[in-house]
Amino acid sequence: MRRSISIATVSVLALMAVAGPAMAQEAIRIGASVTGALTETDPVAPEEGYRYDHYRFTARSGQRLEITMRSEAFDAYLALYDPAAAEDELRADDDGLGEGTDSRLRFTADRDGDYLLRARTLSGPDGGAYTLSISERPAAVRAPRPTAIRVGQSRSGELTARDPETDEGAYYDAYSFRARPGDRVGIRLTATDFDPVVRVGRMDGTTFSELAQNDDGPGADDGLNSYLVFTAPDDGTYVVRVTPLMETGAGAYELSLSEVPAMAPGEPIAVGDTVAGELVGTDGTNDAGQITDGFRLTGRAGQRVQIDMASADFDTFLELFSLEGGVPTSLRTDDDGGEGTDSRLTFTLPADGEYRIEARGFTADATGAYSLSVSEIAPEAPPESLAFGATVEGAIDDEDPRDGDGFGYDSYGFSGTEGQRVQVIMRSGDFDTVLQISAAGGEFTTLAEDDDGLGEGTDSRLNFTLPETGDYVLRARPFAADTSGLYSIELIDRGPQPVAGSVLIGATARGTLTDNDATADDGSFYDAYAIHVKEGDKLVITMVSNEFDSFLIIGQDKDDGSFEALGSDDDGLSDTHAKLEWTAPSEGTYVIRAGSYGQAQTGAYAMTVDRQP
Repeated sequence: MRRSISIATVSVLALMAVAGPAMAQEAIRIGASVTGALTETDPVAPEEGYRYDHYRFTARSGQRLEITMRSEAFDAYLALYDPAAAEDELRADDDGLGEGTDSRLRFTADRDGDYLLRARTLSGPDGGAYTLSISERPAAVRAPRPTAIRVGQSRSGELTARDPETDEGAYYDAYSFRARPGDRVGIRLTATDFDPVVRVGRMDGTTFSELAQNDDGPGADDGLNSYLVFTAPDDGTYVVRVTPLMETGAGAYELSLSEVPAMAPGEPIAVGDTVAGELVGTDGTNDAGQITDGFRLTGRAGQRVQIDMASADFDTFLELFSLEGGVPTSLRTDDDGGEGTDSRLTFTLPADGEYRIEARGFTADATGAYSLSVSEIAPEAPPESLAFGATVEGAIDDEDPRDGDGFGYDSYGFSGTEGQRVQVIMRSGDFDTVLQISAAGGEFTTLAEDDDGLGEGTDSRLNFTLPETGDYVLRARPFAADTSGLYSIELIDRGPQPVAGSVLIGATARGTLTDNDATADDGSFYDAYAIHVKEGDKLVITMVSNEFDSFLIIGQDKDDGSFEALGSDDDGLSDTHAKLEWTAPSEGTYVIRAGSYGQAQTGAYAMTVDRQP
């Protein structure tokens, strides 16, 4: 990785270390421009195969930023992350600059602190020279009151640089209309100067809460224009935003709203029925404009139904809706739960009444013959009780129930209290194990799951903090369908989250990570230390271990129980030792998390906190 840095009005910080696979991470301030190159010495993403460099910068909450990456050697791509959760993209951009394959990413910082920027190729390990710049954008144009539009009207407009912008930096115009519960409104947006995207939602103060959107959906006049059928969930005022697909999009457009007839109630179908149908171009469409056949099912509370859809002509898709209150509410979807591209949807009905089944293709314009059947299946067997400290042996075989994806499973139940940390270990010499946890009652909804967390081949270890007091259900299943064999499962009570210790500037803390320590969201262990500092205090924190890859995070515990990370480091001192340089933004108590970079890593360590020279 070769880089030179030029700055218009600010200077560049010293090199820092990446919170990720052993590589250099360079700090860059807002206002800086970087000339660099992706070379053979830079890392390559193990799965996607692209080459990348990492940068870190600090932003203020509400700061509007623009990041530009240009290259004549490769298709540029930018991705933004929170350093404390570097696996989750906050924003990304491929060709946002609107000039070939260069990137421009605009975003508004939602907090004070550090952000991690990945400058990469769109695909492949080939690299080359590039330039990267970060600049602050001027304050956004104050959003005017939305223009009123009635159902049955059309409005012409133009997106220009004088319009307000979304958080992503795209211009938009806003229109408002009123609707009653169940009203269906067709919203059509056409433009020749840009690729239009229509969005509909409601305003919560100054915040736009999006309810639906469409880019190039069915019902549009051509491949670029947008059409959306929107069903109002309740009475009130709704807002339509006219936006471009690309942030640079601007130009003239036309917006029209039309009344759409109420959705047909659908052909009645009863439990035990099998019907032969055909999707044709003249069939009705759902709110997304997809060719759909609808069926009406009457069921009772607690009834467990299995809906199967098969076709040799197209990839099938099923969706089940509740009709309570007269407004369809989606309950469950399935694409390939059956054989091949056929669908199988399994669900326990929550109440007596009518339900709607939508039978359609995976693609919006799919047509052809199909069969649809509805059957009642036995309710899920009550989960076997599993006590803390107990290890139970079991077997996955053909007699076990199947989940909606066709996996055989065994279920176990236990009770716990809010904040209690539980650990579940599943081992098998016959198959790759998977553990899932759900709150008891109603349909099984996965709260957390684990595949290979034990770090010993294909066995699982699931660490989970219970969100509330009550009953929970564990599912033990194989990673691959149609797999059987013996296994063991163990439930461990890890107690409440450990209370943070304390450390003083100038002190060294020596400790040992164990599997009973606090657990991060990624399953890694850590010890927590509270430290009180004054505004502007400059700290250097080092962590050394010969038994695991060290990882440091500093941040603050929030009133809602969450943890806000303000800085982090993995390999700043050496390949497996961490060094974090950090400046306190204000006086207060902060928490240092001394942990491991990988899951299930334990062992002795030493952590030192000093003032920067």
